[in-house]
Amino acid sequence: MAKKKKTTNDTNEISSAAAALEFGISFDELEKLMQTRGHEGVLTLNETYGGLSGLGQKLKTNLITGLSEDESDISLRLAAFGRNEIPPKPPKTFFRLMVDALQDITLVILIICAIISFGLSFYHPSDETFQAELKPKEANVEWIEGAAIIVAVVVVVLVTAFNDWTKERQFRGLQSKIESDQKFNVVRNNIVKQIPIKDIVVGDICQVKYGDLLPADGVVVQSNDLKIDESSLTGESDLIKKHESKDPFLLSGTHIMEGSAKMLVLAVGEHSQTGMIFKLLGATKEDDEEKTVKNKKENANGLVDGEANERLVAPESIAGAQGNNHEATELQNVEIAKEKDTAGDDDSGGFKVKERSILQAKLTKLAIQIGYAELRDETFGLNLYS
Repeated sequence: MAKKKKTTNDTNEISSAAAALEFGISFDELEKLMQTRGHEGVLTLNETYGGLSGLGQKLKTNLITGLSEDESDISLRLAAFGRNEIPPKPPKTFFRLMVDALQDITLVILIICAIISFGLSFYHPSDETFQAELKPKEANVEWIEGAAIIVAVVVVVLVTAFNDWTKERQFRGLQSKIESDQKFNVVRNNIVKQIPIKDIVVGDICQVKYGDLLPADGVVVQSNDLKIDESSLTGESDLIKKHESKDPFLLSGTHIMEGSAKMLVLAVGEHSQTGMIFKLLGATKEDDEEKTVKNKKENANGLVDGEANERLVAPESIAGAQGNNHEATELQNVEIAKEKDTAGDDDSGGFKVKERSILQAKLTKLAIQIGYAELRDETFGLNLYS
């Protein structure tokens, strides 16, 4: 009997579970902790985890000197809690971009006109008058008009798809560049150093200050008149004051407007608040097999507990939410808006109207003119035949 091979997802899940056993807390518990707010969050932190000191012990973090530079410890944290990045959603294929371009109502009308033109070009009345008017051995060239419309539509579709494909590549290139350039201050071995945002792990001690955009979720260890703008997540326009004993939780993607602080990182990447937003927007990459396994687990938990624990689906890189400069903020807004537009197009079920370049507009205009000329000629021909 053949042995069933383990999939990559199964192996990753086993290694992640084994790594999580090294710590006194799992990323599921950290996610739930980050969802608490205000006085409730302080009570949960103190009663369940023994306050900041107890949480630091569970995460094996020194709240003063930070993590060590031990590569094995960093690798263990990556396996247990994940990396501070979100797997990017696969780009659309060129064929999919062509299909999207064909959704334009003008092109659909032109295709219908071309089909009608082809049909009329091969249809001839059988009456004697028409047969007498036909010249012997006259070639049938009426189909060329319909073919011209089809060629014009194909050119417009190819140009539109190529432009969209080029823009998407440029956008991803800009995103990758911003990611690689972004760094953040962390405390390791009692030394403040700058590391790439994607290298931040759960248990790191980050130093945040005025103007920073938080790269991960965490809890305040030490603060100095810290005020946060959480409008990007909660819609609350007023600045929120954060302190160790009053609403200490900091959310990724929010701005430091006043003061400074030290933060113990509790959630990164797809488990952070910004990562969850990207999941809800569908801006993530997740294999069908992984979705199936996750759904089966949720259903099993629902039968046992009476309620299925809904898990959020796994992004484009956290780039915009994980930066400390204005460019990262703009990229986040552009990316979220792009995903919303994509979701809107998919849900509408109708034709979408897209902005066109000058070349696309000229090609579309040419195709429309060909269609009008074809309809005029066919109408004139039918009048003559009748």
